[in-house]
Amino acid sequence: MLSDATVFATIAVSDLTESKEFYGGMLGLIQTDQNPAGISYESGGGQLFIYQSPTAGTNEATCAAWKVDDVEATVEGLKAQGVAFEHYEIPGGEYDGDVAIMGPMHAAWFKDPDGNILSVGN
Repeated sequence: MLSDATVFATIAVSDLTESKEFYGGMLGLIQTDQNPAGISYESGGGQLFIYQSPTAGTNEATCAAWKVDDVEATVEGLKAQGVAFEHYEIPGGEYDGDVAIMGPMHAAWFKDPDGNILSVGN
């Protein structure tokens, strides 16, 4: 039923102005729209929509992830923009710096200003 529909991430934030600086400025996403409902971004053929909500930052799991070719280089680039990375207990995984290595999968997690968990991985 939904296999032909495009899926995109929606993220609740508490302050659109602050979040716009994070998603557009620090992460470098391309803003495609802003209206009273929120702000849309384009990222590698996908979309991300942020909207203001009193429930911002209450999710305790990853809410959006980017698949990248080189996790380590992406982490270093984001760190240069001021992004701080999180470390989580990963069963069967180990960290090399800020990158969790789980067999062939590499991933790193960070938070937006509201504490929403985001990640990059391969």
